[in-house]
Amino acid sequence: MIRINIHEAKTHLSRYLAKLQKGETILVCRRNQPIAEIRPLPPAGRKRRLGGAKGLISIPPAFFEPLPENLLAAFTGPER
Repeated sequence: MIRINIHEAKTHLSRYLAKLQKGETILVCRRNQPIAEIRPLPPAGRKRRLGGAKGLISIPPAFFEPLPENLLAAFTGPER
């Protein structure tokens, strides 16, 4: 873990971003007191293909029917 002060972070931001890309974690301090930790993002996952579950899932027509009043009231509260 790299420990730097705010001035150092502002002055050499691009240098520290390069270190983050390599997996380093940076602890940013103000007057030697830690105030933030900067971590690299995890690598982006594989993109999903649209329609990948086609034929595996079926939605019954009842799914599109209005909800019963008592169930709607549970979400929205009673009508006034």
